[in-house]
Amino acid sequence: MSVHMGKTSPHQNWKKTSRQKTPTFKPSATTQIPECTNCLASSEDGRYLGLGHSQGFSIWCASSLIAVAEWLHDTVEMTFIQITRMSETTYVLGTVDDMGVARVFAYHNEDIHLLSVLNIMENVNKRSICLTYEMSEGGDYAAASISCNGAVWLEVYSFPSDVWQKELEMALLQEQDSSGDVDLKWSPASVVFKITPSKMPADGPLEDFFAHCLALDTHISSRHQQEEQASNADTGKIKAASERRCTHHFLLPCGRFIGESRAKPQSVGFPVALCVWWSGSQNLFQYLLQKAPNKKSDVEPVPDELWPNANEILCSAVSRSTRYVALGLDSGVVCVWDRQSGSPLSVVSVSAADSAFLRIQFVDNSPLSADDSHSSFTEKVKILVLCKNGAIHTVTTGRETQSCTMQLTDLLRTKHSGDLPTVVTSVPFLQNLLFVLQRNGKVFLLDVINKTTVCLLVPLSTHPIASPCNPVYALNAKQKTLFIKGLHVSAHDLMPSCSVPSPGESQSQLLVFRFGESDVIKQYIISPRQQTPNYVTLEETCDLYLQQRALSLDERRKAQKQTWNQLKETEVAVKRRPSRSTIS
Repeated sequence: MSVHMGKTSPHQNWKKTSRQKTPTFKPSATTQIPECTNCLASSEDGRYLGLGHSQGFSIWCASSLIAVAEWLHDTVEMTFIQITRMSETTYVLGTVDDMGVARVFAYHNEDIHLLSVLNIMENVNKRSICLTYEMSEGGDYAAASISCNGAVWLEVYSFPSDVWQKELEMALLQEQDSSGDVDLKWSPASVVFKITPSKMPADGPLEDFFAHCLALDTHISSRHQQEEQASNADTGKIKAASERRCTHHFLLPCGRFIGESRAKPQSVGFPVALCVWWSGSQNLFQYLLQKAPNKKSDVEPVPDELWPNANEILCSAVSRSTRYVALGLDSGVVCVWDRQSGSPLSVVSVSAADSAFLRIQFVDNSPLSADDSHSSFTEKVKILVLCKNGAIHTVTTGRETQSCTMQLTDLLRTKHSGDLPTVVTSVPFLQNLLFVLQRNGKVFLLDVINKTTVCLLVPLSTHPIASPCNPVYALNAKQKTLFIKGLHVSAHDLMPSCSVPSPGESQSQLLVFRFGESDVIKQYIISPRQQTPNYVTLEETCDLYLQQRALSLDERRKAQKQTWNQLKETEVAVKRRPSRSTIS
């Protein structure tokens, strides 16, 4: 396997022919990867890469760019892969193939073991398809959206990590003592609970707030289905009603619930809860993972907390510490919930003129620290909002602070469809920088504070970005590196007369951009702080909340006075409006 090392001298990487030109940065290295590589993932510790392709998947060393293990199957094409470290010697991988089958693997002692298949097809007429799949950091839990015959639900699994670790060690000893293959049976993953779209019975009582929220969700969902059916009837299309999709996030301890004290003290990323919302819903549900299991498997789990919103939820994101949950609503409003206080941190109207929200994410580049659970009452958070029409906004907000919104569309405004961005995401290890990739293959880093393009990431002429409309890439926070799939194009294909690369001439390549080798980008790199989050108890959280309320009393009084003044001004304006009788 050949590896091409790029030149890393600042004078060669950067081209400053004039003050007006943006600096450029070329790949630090390129190497050939398996053909038809569909997905790419990096482990949290930065040691390994997972590459899913048309014949299984491979595990690569992220430093040497050498394949260390592979699981090959001629009829299994991987479309999703995730890798996380379970212990010092073991990594867990989650995959989904093109048939919607979700699997769990373990990489241990330079060997790959298939531990479990989550949705085994027992009946060909009832084939369950995995729509989305995510493992928590450390591989203790997993959540998968399953579809079968028009029904959709979310299954949450608990992986026996400690038991699997012992079984892997025993398997290693057996393989060393035996000359042939060893038939191993692994402990199964258990289903913690199964969540379906919440429904309110038609004759059910509406005695409490929770029942009212469920009834409202049922009404909105029914109305959307009727509107969809009416639209299909008007256009003459025969189309089944779309399935309700589920979005979920694993949540770390925040000190609100007593059950959080049972979390693993040695595991920083061990989740204690799961927040869930369904398409067409206004409610965000939270389920504790540490609850005692229900003996009746067919009983629907009851949410431990419900956060209602004024409008339908379109997108969501959680901060790195998972204390804050941001929701993008169809009214053009961003609502940020504070899990520690159980109340909204802020509600901000972004822009009513733009189209509906497409995606939302936090721009919280600061590393996880021990003070996250004792954050200041006036802490500010930064959020990136992407709309369906291409508009991009940044939102800076916080409790008892003035919210600020800024539109970045001017920076990304284009005259041609080829210049539209396909990827806009924050880089977790670069302060206030966005990674942007356009349809035409142009890649650059954008400073959201100064509204400037910091650097252009320029592939070699013989190694263009592969499929810019659906790029395959991964960011490695530990190595401060971008891995992205490219193509090796021959000199013949670069000729103007050749519009389409020859199938035999094009090869899949992995382009590696090590940002630490760039003097310009290096100044944006955030130095990690080696600290462990301090999980407070429920009593400490209450004391902290009361202290913060006392300290913010003057600010809250000012805000209350300002609100009353605005209400009075609105009342005067309404009274000055002519009545309907006067107009008639």
